[in-house]
Amino acid sequence: MSIWWSLHLRREAASVPLARRLLLGTMETAGVDPDVSYDLSLALSEACANAVEHGGESGPQDSSAAYRVTAYLDGEKCRIEVTDSGPGFPPVRPRLTPVEAENGRGLCLIHELADHVQIGNKPGRGAVVSFDKILKWREDAPLMAV
Repeated sequence: MSIWWSLHLRREAASVPLARRLLLGTMETAGVDPDVSYDLSLALSEACANAVEHGGESGPQDSSAAYRVTAYLDGEKCRIEVTDSGPGFPPVRPRLTPVEAENGRGLCLIHELADHVQIGNKPGRGAVVSFDKILKWREDAPLMAV
């Protein structure tokens, strides 16, 4: 079983729950374990919130700027990639903020919730946060990987 989708979203706060609900609906329909679905949806929400907040040349109020979310459920793994159109991460690797902090904890949460995380820049396109998680399936999963 293989499913993928891609969204091109405006950098607006309302786009975050939209991406999250689409991911949750896809995984529920496929039969992914609810705990795994929750972890991935929370990580996605954090990545999208970062793209909305930091992903453009101007502030988050500039709704003409956009970001892209792509999700792949392929076999036993889910990979999610969030790419924005901002300046990207600085040359020095971003410092992970402890989960207990009030602000700046998104990347740390993504690292905690996913099995593998990559953070980088695409030249001329902005920052890229991608993360993978091994899937667990419900017993009644209609689209379980074979």
